[in-house]
Amino acid sequence: MWLIFSVLAAFSFGLRGILYHWTSQQSLNRNVLLCGTFFMGALISVMCALILHQDWTLSALIGVQMGLLSFGANASMFKGFTVGKASLVAILTGLPSVVVVVIAFLLWGERLNILQFFAFIVIVFGILLVRYSNDITLKNLQGAGWGVLALLLFAGNDLSSKWTTLVHASLFPTLFFMFATGTCCFGIWWLKDRAQGKSKDTGPDRWTERRTFLIGMVVGITNVVGMIFIIHAFDHGKAGLVSAVVALNVLIVLLYTRFVLKDKFSKLEQSGLALAMIGIMMMKLVVS
Repeated sequence: MWLIFSVLAAFSFGLRGILYHWTSQQSLNRNVLLCGTFFMGALISVMCALILHQDWTLSALIGVQMGLLSFGANASMFKGFTVGKASLVAILTGLPSVVVVVIAFLLWGERLNILQFFAFIVIVFGILLVRYSNDITLKNLQGAGWGVLALLLFAGNDLSSKWTTLVHASLFPTLFFMFATGTCCFGIWWLKDRAQGKSKDTGPDRWTERRTFLIGMVVGITNVVGMIFIIHAFDHGKAGLVSAVVALNVLIVLLYTRFVLKDKFSKLEQSGLALAMIGIMMMKLVVS
């Protein structure tokens, strides 16, 4: 069951990635977009919590930690893209599952059997091949620090999600606190942009703040659905395996660029895609 939830989460986050990719090509304010994304998540979560009469317990406050980690991870990733090499940052942000496996073992004693470990390695190696760039050298590591920070924060968010399942925190109150925290963080950054004059609606191609926020809310639907699926996956499966499978959302974006944007796959991308699919099939055999 965990594998199904993980694949569904990967698909949802893949759709989110496609929307992020499209919006990155537009002239809009990223903080307004992400504020709208998290606001939609908070809105859906609180509505579901009230409709389902879920308990607002102290354990649901783990969502605040998740929101801070998610905000920090996204901010660090975008900062890395700004000051460093995008390919290097992309590789680093594709490796949270490695950290998750180690920490989950140390904290909760989660062990992978030989077949699970081998499938995990195949999937991670496939992701690395997809994200790899030949022009990365030891002399070209700008942005590595921000990439590592994003890696650790993304891993922390996954581990926090697993933690909510271990303490039986109510799903939607937890997600509400997560998305509400993210909304506040990106909202403050948005106001900072305004104060510095970076968020003015100027130029014929410049998106208005209202339009940007509404598009962010659309993106937020894919984000909250992905979070629902990944928490269910963590509830049924081992943290490292779930994190690795969900990281395959990059393949959804890759397929979008190939068949919609007509980009060609490099040999490394083709090899990585094949390895990732093999890893998924291996994982299916392991859990069947």
